[in-house]
Amino acid sequence: MKLEGQIEEIIYQNETNSYTIAELSTEEEIYTVVGYLPFINEGDFLSLEGKFVTHQDYGRQFKIDTFEKKMPETTDALEKYLASGIIKGIGPSTAKKIVDKFGDETIAIFKFEPSRLAEIKGISANGALEMAEEFNTKWDLWQIVGFLEKFGINASNSKKVYEALGNDAIEEIKRNPYVLIDITYGVDFFKIDKMALEIGIDVNSYQRIGAGIRYGLILASYNGNTCVEKNNLYEFVKNKLSVEEKYIDEVLKNLKSVGKVVEEKIDDKDWIFIEEFYRLEKNIAQRIYMIMKTKNVKYLKSFNEQLEKEEIFLQMVLSEKQKEALKQVNDSNISIITGGPGTGKTTIIKALIDIYKLNGQKVVLCAPTGRAAKRMSESTGEEAKTIHRLLDIGKIEDNKLENIDTEFTPIDADVLVIDEMSMVDVFLMNYITKAIYMGTKLVLVGDSNQLPSVGPGSILKDLIESGKIPLTNLDKIFRQAAKSKIILNAHKVNNGESFVSKNEVQEDTIDDFFFINETSQDKMIFDTVSLTTGRLQKYGNYDFYENMQILTPTKKGALGTKELNKTLQNAINPENENKKEKKFGELIFREGDRVMQIKNNYDIFWDRDINGNYENSTGVFNGEIGRVEKIDLSERQMKVVFDDGKNVWYQFSELDQLEQAYAVTIHKSQGSEFDVVVIVIPQAAPMLLTRNLLYTAITRAKKLLVILGNKNTVEFMIQNVDSKKRNTGLRQKITQILDEKE
Repeated sequence: MKLEGQIEEIIYQNETNSYTIAELSTEEEIYTVVGYLPFINEGDFLSLEGKFVTHQDYGRQFKIDTFEKKMPETTDALEKYLASGIIKGIGPSTAKKIVDKFGDETIAIFKFEPSRLAEIKGISANGALEMAEEFNTKWDLWQIVGFLEKFGINASNSKKVYEALGNDAIEEIKRNPYVLIDITYGVDFFKIDKMALEIGIDVNSYQRIGAGIRYGLILASYNGNTCVEKNNLYEFVKNKLSVEEKYIDEVLKNLKSVGKVVEEKIDDKDWIFIEEFYRLEKNIAQRIYMIMKTKNVKYLKSFNEQLEKEEIFLQMVLSEKQKEALKQVNDSNISIITGGPGTGKTTIIKALIDIYKLNGQKVVLCAPTGRAAKRMSESTGEEAKTIHRLLDIGKIEDNKLENIDTEFTPIDADVLVIDEMSMVDVFLMNYITKAIYMGTKLVLVGDSNQLPSVGPGSILKDLIESGKIPLTNLDKIFRQAAKSKIILNAHKVNNGESFVSKNEVQEDTIDDFFFINETSQDKMIFDTVSLTTGRLQKYGNYDFYENMQILTPTKKGALGTKELNKTLQNAINPENENKKEKKFGELIFREGDRVMQIKNNYDIFWDRDINGNYENSTGVFNGEIGRVEKIDLSERQMKVVFDDGKNVWYQFSELDQLEQAYAVTIHKSQGSEFDVVVIVIPQAAPMLLTRNLLYTAITRAKKLLVILGNKNTVEFMIQNVDSKKRNTGLRQKITQILDEKE
């Protein structure tokens, strides 16, 4: 739909991204409009495209997809625009005088003969020029939005470009389109390159090759790397830009001299970083050095005695490795505890909490994702937050490269414990190390054999491999845990060995692991459905929504998430006249569906009531799982209740943020645990069928695990050690800074 009118009032505008709530006056009525409106002020005339939605709390609104700022088409409209106070020094009375005197020529006067405004009584010569300058500046800004859309830069980011380039942004971009590579993260390089070549920028120009180098380095970061081997970078730029190596060499030298890229020798090879990633790693290494060398002010003198009391309290004998880990926490300001399932990491955290709390010290728990934090809370009985919530990171995550030096309110903690460290990327680690008081103990817990973080970096692995951080590697499976085939097989896979055979297990081993050797794709689909619709009842009172999750390595194919979700939806939550549903693209959302949030939404409102404790806030994040409780077709919205109790209403236009979650990828499941897991392993690309992927999937199951797949494919996964080693420089920087200072 289209709306045209004048902005009467701006109710709310986010200064960071220009998300706006405003009143738009049209010929028919005044509407509430919401969306991204950079450079818009009260009094502006807009043409909007979008749709009407009904917000659960705020009623009917017009949700903006695109907008265009319009010239007032009549003298009455122009007078109204000027009278709104948008131009300093012009109020209703002066606006009337200007329009009465100049009539249809008013805009031309502002643009081409500004000095004539001084003909109006009360406007000085200097005042006339200042008014005209402000009028023309505000008027030209909106053009930037439409221009930047050509390069994949949306309205919410166009303000950033204007702030960097000023009023001449469009002309500057036309002169050198590659300037956008330095300002925004994730632009379409090849659209920019096409425009640049069309306007005559030379194939071998500094701007073009420099942008190509930066683009190659940023592209590598999407795959988890913070740097690229110099020879590989040369090959990439040569092939993509069709330029000779001598030109690349010349430009790279120049980029290094002005500090836009950094070259570093690691393991006798030359590596290239964009300056931001080099600085991120340098920041982390320096802060870790400071944490390590700060006086150990939280040291407990009576720690050994308290450790003995804790064993009595826990009614168990801690292993030597567990005691070593706990003593290491007391002896050091930073320490790492790593190990696979069943090796006692949770027991260590519980003991650590008890000991420090008894000494009046505050222990704060956190994890990278909501589900990981929830699991940490359940296993320890203490509150755990996501790192985002703990640091109140919010939207700085949307512009990560620009927020490297953001300062944080220091974390109020004597001991900070971070679980699932394998999921922490270079950005999060930078935020964490910046937010820690010198003297707070930092305890990093994780399993380095699991999948690495989605974002760039290999933090846990780099910290361990530096050999400089106090480390306890828990390698013993506890007796109780050793009764579980899930845990036994997780360790077998991690060691590159096949699943346990019957003669390898003890008499009291629990039958909680089943492998179904199947080659037929149709039979695997049949088994997946039957396992989730009653076949497992004899093993426990398992309900799919409460206890179960299907995992698969891939999104594509009949055994990928896309098709499996359709199949499982029809089997578990079939069409029913009593259940409302909403078609959105290729998806059909139905009341009762399990769904997952697939992108961060910092603005969306939620509330929840847990045992009479009501709270509300904003923000639902990538990976959170819930269930569709209600679809309101008349109000065009859908209510989702998430696993942590959050109630969220989505407008139908916002359903692109959700997808069905009967089956999810193994990557998406990281940090979560489920009572029952069914892993479906289809034939897929070797890069998807890796040991650490299978290991991560197995360790998601708590009570029962079923693996469906071809035996040969599973054996291939066990032997396929992930060769996609991430290229990073943190290990080198930590080693170097500590060696230099010692």
